[in-house]
Amino acid sequence: MGRTFSELDDELAAFITEQHVFFVASAPSGSGGHVNVSPKGNDTFRVLDPRTVAYLDLTGSGVETIAHLRDNGRITLMFCAFAGPPRIVRLQGRGEPIFPEDPRFEALAGLFPRLPGVRSVIQVALDRIATSCGYAVPLMTFERERDTLSKWAVRKGPEGLVRYRQEKNATSIDGLPGLPAASASDQGASSGAASSSGTLPSRER
Repeated sequence: MGRTFSELDDELAAFITEQHVFFVASAPSGSGGHVNVSPKGNDTFRVLDPRTVAYLDLTGSGVETIAHLRDNGRITLMFCAFAGPPRIVRLQGRGEPIFPEDPRFEALAGLFPRLPGVRSVIQVALDRIATSCGYAVPLMTFERERDTLSKWAVRKGPEGLVRYRQEKNATSIDGLPGLPAASASDQGASSGAASSSGTLPSRER
């Protein structure tokens, strides 16, 4: 059943790195506003150390997580087993969006495969790590990653992505600041190293 951990051990780190999809939850401060939950895939998650993780943030129609993190930093990442023994892992902590103009960005982005449309790396300092049973999560077979978002970003091109981010990513649905102007205009739409290296190897394809 459920357990809590002070840090990610090798077994937990391996489990979450092997999952093909994870979910990100965040919310604005106060009693109003909208809670956001987003699914993520495409080999965009890395364990940096036993209490720090990161994921590659790609350009999309919303900017809720970035806006919420700039507002209060609270974030939860959830991983669940769709194959093998049932398990859910929740990582809770304080997140920070690191944008291309930040001197830390290149080193962090280099831990991920090169993907078009990168707008930030979300780094999370963990303060709670917990498992639960996952008994009701269905068993499903993985087929393949979707390449639709990457193809869309390539078709947009650097200038098109700049315009899109300026139009769609400036504020959250509740009006909170989203992408800073400098990041929305950054030409590094396809930042990221061609190889994947880090604390743990990327999952096998």
